[in-house]
Amino acid sequence: MKLTGAINALKKNVTKNSVITTGTVFENTKIKLSLWYATIYMASAHKKGISSHQLSRDLGVTQKTAWFMLMRIREAMKERNPQMLIGITQADETFVGGKNKNRHADKKVELSQGRNVKDKTPVFGLLNNGSVNTQVVVDTKVFTLKPIIRKMVEKGSIIVTDEWGAYNGINSDFQHEVVKHKESNYTTITSFHTNGIEGYWSQFKRAIYGIYHHVSPKHLQRYCNEFSYRFNTRVIKDTNRFSLSLTKINGRLTYKKLIQ
Repeated sequence: MKLTGAINALKKNVTKNSVITTGTVFENTKIKLSLWYATIYMASAHKKGISSHQLSRDLGVTQKTAWFMLMRIREAMKERNPQMLIGITQADETFVGGKNKNRHADKKVELSQGRNVKDKTPVFGLLNNGSVNTQVVVDTKVFTLKPIIRKMVEKGSIIVTDEWGAYNGINSDFQHEVVKHKESNYTTITSFHTNGIEGYWSQFKRAIYGIYHHVSPKHLQRYCNEFSYRFNTRVIKDTNRFSLSLTKINGRLTYKKLIQ
């Protein structure tokens, strides 16, 4: 991949021993900064992301090194100070994991359909004004989802969900609009819908299964960080997203912490 002018300009101003690397994803790295810049650019520019296998081929590094670089960058992409959501917010959950029909007979999981998802990881999402916030959760029960909504969404806002029982009772703090999918309805009488967040899940899963094939529950949140970041910055140019990404590189994820 040919580096952009923005990356080349940074290469001239930043060296391996520069103080700017301290406290960033570059700290104590033995990898050339030019490779880091290329990785940040590709991870932020590819619509569905890039696998460590592909990155290792592009950069000429080992797959292990490429994976570690990408995981550091995904960690840096997380939203550290999310703003309170105001107005119409779509809420929904999805489950990430393999499908029984794609497994060998000896690895099929019993009762893995619908919400019997013993081998899948639940992810909860909120979509507001074109931006999404997603997080891995332990389950999709009321005592898990309600506190997240109350923490993330301004009281009195409109929350649009499907009929899942975990959302019952949130109308004490919000205007709750329910889309009744079981009745083949995809909008409420007042035209509220959850199409946005459901469309986001569809894109997210296509990336997970199409690019990465399998993501462990342990690391899934970092992939959520990455995909949410690209989605929320989708309206800006790749070069501008790259520049924005460089403002988020503070903090360092060590390999020891990553594999714990």
